[in-house]
Amino acid sequence: MPAMASGESPGVIVFSHGNSFPAGTYAQLFAHWRAAGWRVEAVERFGHDPRYPVTSNWPRLRDQLIDFVDGLGLGTDTPVVLVGHSLGGFLSLKAALKRPDLARAVVLLDSPILTGWKAHSVQVAKATRLIQRVSPGKVAARRRHLWDSVDEARAHFAAKHVFARWDPRCLEDYLRAGLEPAPQGGVQLAFDRQVEAHIYNTLAHNIGEMLRRHPPRCPVAFIGGTQSREVRQVGLAATRALVQDRFQWIDGTHLFALERPDETAQWVLALMGTAHFR
Repeated sequence: MPAMASGESPGVIVFSHGNSFPAGTYAQLFAHWRAAGWRVEAVERFGHDPRYPVTSNWPRLRDQLIDFVDGLGLGTDTPVVLVGHSLGGFLSLKAALKRPDLARAVVLLDSPILTGWKAHSVQVAKATRLIQRVSPGKVAARRRHLWDSVDEARAHFAAKHVFARWDPRCLEDYLRAGLEPAPQGGVQLAFDRQVEAHIYNTLAHNIGEMLRRHPPRCPVAFIGGTQSREVRQVGLAATRALVQDRFQWIDGTHLFALERPDETAQWVLALMGTAHFR
């Protein structure tokens, strides 16, 4: 990216959320980036716009991100960095592969690249519908989604091991972004659990093949959680080949961005500021 004039904004970060966590859940990251001068934009919820349905390998969700960036009306000289967590990282990379002009760089937050026999296994599981029995979608489709009040929802999430690791500010952001009034009273999940399950069950298995055919024209970086089960399951060979030395670990699980939002935001900025990321 070109050097900035004094007082000039470094550009635009377009953030894409993880499955089931609306963009507002990541408000602590956004605040850090905005304080550093970046404009931050985000699709609030993927999979809920009927124009962009959830389908195998997520091509329409990718198109939703592309159309969102195009709709910002940015000039060709405005640096755009696509940053995404989990699902959002994959969509960011797929968007950059389809539209090389879209972004100057991509940052993946615990979105390890699936290739080889593991990708083929996912393809077969999807074709035979076995994935509906083994993916997280099985749990997502049945998760609790109604509460009498926000306070009851807060107590529900705070008692769960996954959320107990979160920065308390991120849990409050999730309650604001992830709940909405329920028609029958009380509050409900704003991210439809059936959409969440469908996203899991249509996991993109074709990213490795896309990378082989059309390598990205912009630099790609990866930040991973030291305790991420997703990283352990997928492996990092393909990811390391893609990002090379643009790689960083953060202590935490797959949800480290919500466990350690300050550190995560700072590392994203640090990676974008290094010479080999320009």
